[in-house]
Amino acid sequence: MNEPQKPSAETPPDGEDRKPRPPERLWHYRVRFRPQGREFTAESRIADLAHGELVMVRTDHGPEPAVIAGRAASFTGPDMERRATSVIKRRATREEEEKYARLPILEKEAYDICQEQIRDLRLSMHLVRVERFFNGSKIIFYFTAESRVDFRELVKKLVQEFRTRVEMRQIGVRHETQMTGGIGACGRELCCTTFLRKFESVSIKMAKAQDLPLNPAKISGVCNRLLCCLTYEYDNYRIMKQGMPRVGRLVRLDDTVYRVIRLIPLSGEVLVLSPEGEERLLKEDEWRAAEPVQRKPQKSHGKRRQGGGKNRPRGRQKKKKQD
Repeated sequence: MNEPQKPSAETPPDGEDRKPRPPERLWHYRVRFRPQGREFTAESRIADLAHGELVMVRTDHGPEPAVIAGRAASFTGPDMERRATSVIKRRATREEEEKYARLPILEKEAYDICQEQIRDLRLSMHLVRVERFFNGSKIIFYFTAESRVDFRELVKKLVQEFRTRVEMRQIGVRHETQMTGGIGACGRELCCTTFLRKFESVSIKMAKAQDLPLNPAKISGVCNRLLCCLTYEYDNYRIMKQGMPRVGRLVRLDDTVYRVIRLIPLSGEVLVLSPEGEERLLKEDEWRAAEPVQRKPQKSHGKRRQGGGKNRPRGRQKKKKQD
């Protein structure tokens, strides 16, 4: 008979708790798939990736090359998990680096060919950008147009030319600016090009809440739409103004009735106007101590409504005739 094997020192016997392995450490980087594209956070098990190094990132359609833009913060808190949108698999090989260097040239050739076909077919569309997958399985053409465009014939010609999948995507003005890039009024690179992932709805109400001049040239971006940065501080201004008197409200302070003409939420002050036309800046303790004044209701012209048969309801007139 075979003797029962004794448990080895490496394998713990049944019934004993196995010690869980410590989680493998991950490093986080900021990567760009295009030189002028947005930055994404990617995690990797490689600890010594340098700025400008080319790496292969896992995507839904296969590995794609990306350039390391810099380090990203790996620690956010003891109970918080660091979120990453991509995973870096490995460094790129020499052949992949050469192929990535030729990718902009191939995209420029595809752009010129598509632009020529658009002119030949006389399509009312503006070609913005061409993206070619690294493995060559698909080409995406981004364009803008004022209305819907029938590009079926265009797609047929492009498929015959490139012998691969072709996709046409119509984008808006803000997405066009995001792809084109540029410098904002603040002197920095556009937010939509660098870190914004989606466009929030922006309204003129946000500019009014922040006491910004309602000049379209000052509150509009490169895309001729309202600035995306109007949404950054709007919630803070809205919260700070909740306890403050509204503009146009009448308040009584030191036996004088003032009218509120401006709110300064950052300093907690209120600018008021006296009946003599003098402005006064009220501190927070002053406008909180002020007593609100109710406006007198306007007198209604009752005689006009009662007099004359023209203002009477038609139903009454008909009833009177019937009687």
